Amino acid sequence: MVMKRMFILGALAFCFTMSNAQNSYIVKTKGAKQATASSGNEKDGASTGEAEAQEPDFVRDNFKYYSLCDWQEGMKFMVMPEKYDLIVNTFTDQSTGKEVGSGSLRYKIMIYKGHSEAPDGSHRINFTCEDNNKAYYYEIPNGTFDDYCYGKMGVPTLAYLGDVDIARQKLLGAKVYTKADMYYVDSSSSSDAFEEYKVPKNTEVTVTAIGAGSRSFPVKIICALPNGKEFFENVAISRTNSGMRDDEFEMDNVRHTFDGAFQLVDANVAKSGPYAKYIGRNVYTKYQTKMLNANGEKVTIKRLSNFVIKDAQATDRGSYVKLTLRSVKTGELFTKEVTFQNENVAGDIDGYREDYYKYLFGTGTASGKGITKANWAAIQQGKVLKGMTKNEVLLAKGDADKTFASDNGRVDWVWNDGTIVKFTAAGKVYSVTKH
Repeated sequence: MVMKRMFILGALAFCFTMSNAQNSYIVKTKGAKQATASSGNEKDGASTGEAEAQEPDFVRDNFKYYSLCDWQEGMKFMVMPEKYDLIVNTFTDQSTGKEVGSGSLRYKIMIYKGHSEAPDGSHRINFTCEDNNKAYYYEIPNGTFDDYCYGKMGVPTLAYLGDVDIARQKLLGAKVYTKADMYYVDSSSSSDAFEEYKVPKNTEVTVTAIGAGSRSFPVKIICALPNGKEFFENVAISRTNSGMRDDEFEMDNVRHTFDGAFQLVDANVAKSGPYAKYIGRNVYTKYQTKMLNANGEKVTIKRLSNFVIKDAQATDRGSYVKLTLRSVKTGELFTKEVTFQNENVAGDIDGYREDYYKYLFGTGTASGKGITKANWAAIQQGKVLKGMTKNEVLLAKGDADKTFASDNGRVDWVWNDGTIVKFTAAGKVYSVTKH
């Protein structure tokens, strides 16, 4: 993995650690715990009546974008300085008129208190620090507040906590699918280090914690794989005060938007439309096939393995749908991409089988009742053994392509793959050959 670190001035390290100690907005992937959502400004993200007339959209309906012109007193932000901010100070102590180093304010919560004009004609954006109850202001570099507030610059270092609070209400404990293939884990080497972590696309994971990420991408979403391994992504949701233009959320930065990083399971089921009817259905595999397990590993699934379809998710591969299946025998979860259109599927044995839902799956439960363990194991592998009944051969191989009957009552079954099975007059296999 590639180590990525934010280098912080050594003299500030102790101060940062102390400010982090009791801050519920700072969450980590190692031993992360669910934090109680703040009641500060959940109303900020309420959807409007105009949005109700449109199709549901998780981001639009819950996370309102606030330009600086529309900020309301009481809105909460966290000081999240980046490298440049540690050199150029952002805030001034109102009581002393002296600039304050961004490092000493790191992780502190600022409450917006409106804007004002100073006696010298400069314009200020005012805050009260929730942690020390002191007043600070950010001096607008040029012009008036009305001139400045329409741009995307906002106030440097500040990550909008309204999005974090709403995300905690809406997403903690939710099931989501991964839409990127690279995420992050916090490193134990220092409080600011993290490492890249690969997660297969379309993996179902659970949101376990949400906190503050960075000024550009304020919401840190921590998710857990089925095996308990946690990872995170920092995302901009409403983009309030992110300091980035809309056209900057492209290419590599798509993963730092909610829709570029995750997809809600419930939202996807609704989007799946006609495929949603398959959810909850009992099915069994007609052929041996490959599926992905909960760790994203490709594993072999035997014929006549029984499953319950837990989810049907639309994919970017045209007619393909990703099924999430729970094994009836073990309870394990697997995924398989299938198509409901009978089309030529490159890579299959005959070009029409493994990825086509109706060929691969049968509806109901395949039962080995009345069949010996040895015969059932062979049937699941598509093998025919001496002594099998005709019904057991049908389970193992399916209908024969040709049949031949003799005068003494003996029957031969032949398949196009060269398999020849010969039965006694009593209907038991006495010979199995393959040419």
